[in-house]
Amino acid sequence: MNYKIQPASSKPAYLQLYEQLRANIVSGVYPYMSKLPSKRLIASESGVSVITAEHAYELLCDEGYAESRERSGYYVIFRENDGFSLPQEDYGAPCRSIPHPEIDQDFPFSLIAKSMRRVLSEYGELILVKSPNCGCDALRLALSRYLARSRGICAAPEQIVVGSGAEYLYGLIVEMLGNDRVYGIENPSYEKIEKVYQARGVHCEGLPLGQDGIESAALANSRASVLHITPFRSYPSGVTASASKRREYLRWASADGRFIVEDDFESEFTVSTKPEETIFSLSSGENVIYLNTFSRTISPSIRVGYMVLPKPLLPAFESRIGFYSCTVPAFVQLLLADLINRGDFERHINRVRRAKRKRM
Repeated sequence: MNYKIQPASSKPAYLQLYEQLRANIVSGVYPYMSKLPSKRLIASESGVSVITAEHAYELLCDEGYAESRERSGYYVIFRENDGFSLPQEDYGAPCRSIPHPEIDQDFPFSLIAKSMRRVLSEYGELILVKSPNCGCDALRLALSRYLARSRGICAAPEQIVVGSGAEYLYGLIVEMLGNDRVYGIENPSYEKIEKVYQARGVHCEGLPLGQDGIESAALANSRASVLHITPFRSYPSGVTASASKRREYLRWASADGRFIVEDDFESEFTVSTKPEETIFSLSSGENVIYLNTFSRTISPSIRVGYMVLPKPLLPAFESRIGFYSCTVPAFVQLLLADLINRGDFERHINRVRRAKRKRM
């Protein structure tokens, strides 16, 4: 073992340890079903407390890299080559709908009102100026920085497109990629995903969900060249894609001409102490489109969504649909930028996550 903690790093010790352990699991240093070093041994070797080591292991378990066995320790459950190995007819047990407890997720109205007044005061008549087609520079820059520090997504502001909700952005994706493709969607999935695609003349192929994501055989035999997934928590099934399944999706997308649409709705409210890793951040940045909204984190009445395009798609976006005007008022965009830049947005997310962990 050679786990080193850098005291000067901005990352906490448990996160540094988690990342080093995860790298060893993914690279095969600890193969599938092998036993990981004990918490006490890890703590002794790396110079951290047992609680810190335990915290790192909990993150590995949360994300599907390892599992804890009572009175035995931690074992690797991640397999790089998972997927595409089941017989064609084997689609596994059907997934079940998993309800999750209701938590007060309302964004404090007092903060919204204060931010509105601040934006009106600071920008004045500039809020009446037409927004750039892809969104206001202030919001795109704020989102770029927020995604980098909280989601592990490194994307320049020019890769971000702002629009009035996820459904509108689905339509832009079809116009950019074309409606002559087959779009693979989870089955079951949020019904509006299929409705929006069908309204755009797209043929959708429903791919059955298992316990950790789309069944491998169904994905391997699919005719789709675009895969729309909700890896954090699929609705209405509640299925979360495991670490192995997320990499299986990326292997599927490695074929020429294939794209993944990662719909990351509500992932900010994970009960894990570390935000869920995104498929966009795991990818090479060439064929994954990341999409999210503020409907759950702030309010459904804030009809604002955004997508992060891989750089190779920017020319296609600009030539095919870059002429569309932004559908979100400049005032609303500046309001969101203010909430993000001042930390109100992330403090609210952390409050909800703490409440969920406490309730569980």
